[in-house]
Amino acid sequence: MVAAFFFYYNFKFKEYKFIDFSKITLYTKQNIFTPKSNEYYLLLFSSKMENLPYLLKQIPKDKPVLAVDFFQKRVNYPNVIYTTAGINTIIKLIQYLNIYNVPVMLKIKRYHKNLYKQDSPLRILKE
Repeated sequence: MVAAFFFYYNFKFKEYKFIDFSKITLYTKQNIFTPKSNEYYLLLFSSKMENLPYLLKQIPKDKPVLAVDFFQKRVNYPNVIYTTAGINTIIKLIQYLNIYNVPVMLKIKRYHKNLYKQDSPLRILKE
């Protein structure tokens, strides 16, 4: 029984990914993003394809939204930490998180300083 619990715990721990913001550079309109909150909703989308106000209606309001725009517009949007990234960073995020469809949202929670752990499964939002 103990062995089964150990293997299940290992499986669940490895199922969700870590995001290290000291190794990933996200840009806001004026600065490089540094996390301040303990939890975020991470939204990965393209402003060329999706309507951000419609997507935000599908995300709970209890935590800040960290939006990563693949189209790389740099705009200010109310109640959203709007970010862009270089194409290499975007590709790494997509591969690392196993993203096959966008727009997608997931919850992340601080694990240690700039290290965050995925705290929910990927959720594809309706366009």
